[in-house]
Amino acid sequence: MRPTSSSTRGTVTEAVFGCAHERGDRPALIDLGAGVVYSHRRLAEEVTRGASGLVKRGARGRQVAGIHVDNVAAHVLAVHTVIAAGLVAAPIVSGNGRMSDLLVRLDARFLITTPGLAESSLQAADVSRVRQVIAFGQARDTVDFADLLLLAPAPLPSLDPSVQPALRDDDGGVLTHENLIWRMCELDKVVALEKSDVLLVTWPLTSTLALTTLIGLALMRGSLVVVAPGLASQELSATIHDFGVTVLTLLDGTVQRV
Repeated sequence: MRPTSSSTRGTVTEAVFGCAHERGDRPALIDLGAGVVYSHRRLAEEVTRGASGLVKRGARGRQVAGIHVDNVAAHVLAVHTVIAAGLVAAPIVSGNGRMSDLLVRLDARFLITTPGLAESSLQAADVSRVRQVIAFGQARDTVDFADLLLLAPAPLPSLDPSVQPALRDDDGGVLTHENLIWRMCELDKVVALEKSDVLLVTWPLTSTLALTTLIGLALMRGSLVVVAPGLASQELSATIHDFGVTVLTLLDGTVQRV
């Protein structure tokens, strides 16, 4: 189950988390809004163990899993868990039409959410073919993601990155593992992230493909990602100083070095 090396030729999981265990307890992702911190090792382990739990609970290749969450850390963990399990991650942006209609159109069988959005997620799931709603925390009538981590390990599926779908983008297109890794590599030509970099991400969750691509690249390169959507200008300066930020996202969707 453990990714063993970072490769841009394999799956997204191998590319993003291949060196995570070597990086150990170095911080990988800090979400200031959600109040959570993940090390490289912990994030990789929760992704692979969570994916194994999905397989144990009946996930089958190329099924769609909707992702309806309210913080970036949950988005990252959900997307990569779904992809590692051989499913197709479909982030759902709040306010983007009726969620139930989208779940029906995608023929989604799983829905991953956060406790604050659990009620609306359950309502949408009830009128779709979603069989299981999984939440990052305890919420009525959902499966706690933490419980997936406690299940006996199951082998993760062997995936062909050139054809295996990984992610539905913001416009409804589908990216394979190969497509998504290519996007990360193209972005890296611009930002050239290194393990010594600290990346501050201030984009909202509405930019799901951009977030997935940039944060995936940062994790691949061993950079520290600090997430703080919607910072005011005075808070932005303080955060850059406090964390030693070297790379920053901008409101126009670009990324620049500080």
